[in-house]
Amino acid sequence: MSNERLRAAMAGRGWTYADLALRVEVDPKTVERWVNLGRTPRRAAALRAAEALGDDVHALWPALRQPRAARAVSPDLVTLYAQRSDVPVSVYVDLLAKARQQIDVLVYAAVFLHEAYPRLNDLLRERAADGCAVRIAVGDAESLQVKQRGREEKFGHGIESRCRLALMHYRPLVGVPGIELRTHGTTLYNSLYRTDGEVLVNAHVWGVNAYGAPVWHLRRSGERGMFDTYTESFAAVWETAWPVEG
Repeated sequence: MSNERLRAAMAGRGWTYADLALRVEVDPKTVERWVNLGRTPRRAAALRAAEALGDDVHALWPALRQPRAARAVSPDLVTLYAQRSDVPVSVYVDLLAKARQQIDVLVYAAVFLHEAYPRLNDLLRERAADGCAVRIAVGDAESLQVKQRGREEKFGHGIESRCRLALMHYRPLVGVPGIELRTHGTTLYNSLYRTDGEVLVNAHVWGVNAYGAPVWHLRRSGERGMFDTYTESFAAVWETAWPVEG
């Protein structure tokens, strides 16, 4: 198959095979094969030819386009759990306990934390007293998004009740210096449990309860990694959330 894009680029400059060959430092018959037989040159020669013609090398020879190599594992990834129920509660507690600057929690309910670790509020108070900024966003039980999630997970009004229960668990923290509690009505694609440079991400899967969906533990390894993607997501939701009054 001939290379009509290359033929047109040469014609536009009024060049013969010899003219382009001279500029690329190859034999004119080589250029002829590029045009008439659709041969693909070596990358170095293709780059010289494209520069001489003022054209895009990949437009002239699409075969030279190299797909970006897929990264098998993100450097931010610490651990991947097949489902939230596989994550020991101690992982959440240890993560919160070692926080020194920031704790961010974004959930609809996640009442399992209070149920499994009744001292959760005390731990959050201790972290706040040591100068850690604590932000907690739970789902607004009256929001359309929460009600829709209940239908999708076949959980019915249970998710709404659990949102109210979560708010009841966290409400004693309202007014504690360093702790902010808000409710949100966003579509929750992931529940986030972030402390300083680490975050547990509970992905949500349509029709699956959160405890049956995967969790990945991320640690910030550099700029613009997966960790930053999720922390920016939290910040965006936080801006839309409503403060809970005492």
